[in-house]
Amino acid sequence: MNSDPPKDPPADPRADAPADRTGLSARRPAAPVALITGATGPLGRVVTAAFVSDGWRLGLVGTDEGRLRLMADELALPDDAWVPAIADLADRDAAQRAATEVVARFGAIDACLHLVGGWTGGTPVTALHADEISRMLDQHVWTTFHVVQAVVPGMVARGWGRVLAVSSPFASEPTATSGGYALAKASQEVLLRMLAREVAGTGVTVNLVIVKAIDATHQRESAPTSKTAGWTTPEEIAETFRYCCSDGAAAVNGARIPLFGRG
Repeated sequence: MNSDPPKDPPADPRADAPADRTGLSARRPAAPVALITGATGPLGRVVTAAFVSDGWRLGLVGTDEGRLRLMADELALPDDAWVPAIADLADRDAAQRAATEVVARFGAIDACLHLVGGWTGGTPVTALHADEISRMLDQHVWTTFHVVQAVVPGMVARGWGRVLAVSSPFASEPTATSGGYALAKASQEVLLRMLAREVAGTGVTVNLVIVKAIDATHQRESAPTSKTAGWTTPEEIAETFRYCCSDGAAAVNGARIPLFGRG
């Protein structure tokens, strides 16, 4: 793990706009730019389609450029509306390079939709191996830490920005054998809620969407059970992201937004 101090954030051609410490007068840019991590996953695909349809330009982050380009073809993304950014975000320098590439193409990053994740569990604490915890910390904590360091300074300088991530009830209410996943999610939430307080009043907001499970195959409707009743579809998450990335959500900061109210 590279733990040296972060490099200076990427230069931003739109950084002349002063930050507004009230957070009330800043407005979303006319042609905003979103950095979407984990873009080729089931949630990433839906969020990508939703945001490009709203006129956002996209920096799509992944580790496989071929998969990113295939998804872009399948979603018919216009060539001038997106750019691939190939990076393992567990590496700080790779995260910085990815942000730099997107800024070089589009001039800024106005929103970071951080969708990198993964799950492992089922092992009691007394049998839990440190490697499992390390993998979960890499996926949930270090990727988050590196990407916000790469993008948030530019948002603050311009006086507008949004950071969003998906978390789990396990972060605050861990179950038995939820293991490294619960540890990592709890740490990710502390990191982002602390950041939310640090950027309060700058026009930048940081929020978490909380789901029990992402219902990528829509089993809640096709095969309803008491278990699937509380699952959340990618489309519901995307709609929440859309609102949080609007000017109307400027007062929503540091929130844990639950999306499992059906069960």
